Amino acid sequence: MNNLQTINIFNDQATSERGEEARLSSFVGAIAIGDLIKTTLGPKGMDKILQSKNDLSSKGEVKVTNDGATILKSIPLDNPAAKILVDISKVQDDEVGDGTTSVVVLASELLKEAEKLVNAKMHPQTIISGFRSATDVARKTLTDFSRDHSSIPELFKQDLLNIAKTTLSSKIIQQEKDYFAALVVEAVLRLKGSTNIDSIHIIKKSGGTLRDSFLDEGFILEKKIGVNQPKRVENARILIANTAMDTDKIKVFGSKVQVDSTAKVAEIEAAEKLRMKNKVNKILKHGINCFINRQLIYNFPEQLFAEAGCMAIEHADFEGIERLALVTGGEICSTFDHPESVKLGTCDLIEEIMIGEDSFIHFSGVQLGAACTIVIRGATKQILDEAERSLHDALCVLSQVTVDPRVVYGGGCSEMVMSTSVDQLAAASSGKESFAIEAFSRALRQLPAIIADNGGYDGTELISQLRAAHVQGNKTFGLNMTSGSVCDMQKLGILESFKSKLHMLLSASEAAEMILRVDNILKAAPRKRQDDDLCR
Repeated sequence: MNNLQTINIFNDQATSERGEEARLSSFVGAIAIGDLIKTTLGPKGMDKILQSKNDLSSKGEVKVTNDGATILKSIPLDNPAAKILVDISKVQDDEVGDGTTSVVVLASELLKEAEKLVNAKMHPQTIISGFRSATDVARKTLTDFSRDHSSIPELFKQDLLNIAKTTLSSKIIQQEKDYFAALVVEAVLRLKGSTNIDSIHIIKKSGGTLRDSFLDEGFILEKKIGVNQPKRVENARILIANTAMDTDKIKVFGSKVQVDSTAKVAEIEAAEKLRMKNKVNKILKHGINCFINRQLIYNFPEQLFAEAGCMAIEHADFEGIERLALVTGGEICSTFDHPESVKLGTCDLIEEIMIGEDSFIHFSGVQLGAACTIVIRGATKQILDEAERSLHDALCVLSQVTVDPRVVYGGGCSEMVMSTSVDQLAAASSGKESFAIEAFSRALRQLPAIIADNGGYDGTELISQLRAAHVQGNKTFGLNMTSGSVCDMQKLGILESFKSKLHMLLSASEAAEMILRVDNILKAAPRKRQDDDLCR
């Protein structure tokens, strides 16, 4: 029997990692991801430079950001456990908009604690059971700790301002967080409870400073009005289209035309012009005074629109034209034979405005009253891109708060409240699960410790002070990263969204449990390239 060889059931190049080896691989990958982005956590977190590369040049696009989801989705990964943490970061970004770094760091810290318990010969299922009990207690504690001011408009608006300031305090625009907080709160309140932030358009325009950014109550399209077109249209009736308006010239590519004289060519051109004239007439029969097309509008149809006194705007980018259709109440159409079935967009005034040195088209009095445009000014493209990501996060969080208005205190206060309750559960529990519950509590305390370390303070000292304050009954105390001390978050107005914090807790716990369950990693052999593949 000893001479028998191990039977391999896999194809060549397929690999299998089992038992401790698989578990170690999962732990290492997940913990490495947490260590990678934990330095970006908190109001004094550091930024990362992300540089893409291509085959033609080593110089690619450069991003400077501390947004967890942006960093993780830009990194090519091979470790399956690391990919799980990237996925929960994406889900956090899609569902709430903020907390993308926190959820990955918490999951990573949970797995660090779990690794210690596994090395101490504790079974993963016992750890999972303890983590579940701790999650239930933490969830209940967080729910009880939250507060709701939605019935008092003044206090609710102040809560929104404080949440916006807290969200923006870890971003590149933190030096102007008061200004931008008021700006995003005004934009979100215009939504009147809707979570559809597509009606809030963000335009980036280099030049000036971040303080020069502003909110415009209307819609701004990043295009110019055509030559000889009306520069101002009142009580606009807008037809939004995606159709070809370039057939005033003969298209000879891909076709073959035989003529015996240049006069025949002129006849073809005249026929093409007649076709285009008929098409323009069909469009004008809709009773419009503004035509916006996704595609190009050539000189001849542009001239026809100008003669009819109709403003024509060409080559509007598709994202912009879709948002324009949304805010003006119109629909994008491509055929014009039935004007009665086409839904036109409307607005009070269309005019050309200047932002910096560029011309834009401004739509005011649009049908969707929630529509507005945020114009971001800044020195460089990287600053503008990061400012846009920052404002998008704040808009997502605030729009969710209008639906679930509960808020909790930030600065590590919520984590410490949950940790204290979990510690009480651990003290009241018997058996091995109590060690897993204690480990869950330690992982929660690591978040404020990391925030303190990133600010250049002694994290161990501050966490011990914060823990003592909570044990003494000061449940609203957290970390003041300006002074590096333990302060009352209620007085400082440092608030966070309850939904964001709860989603972070549950997602991190579920991801850690999923990775803990792994005891085998199977990697399939790569598909061999056939001759047919090489010829394609």
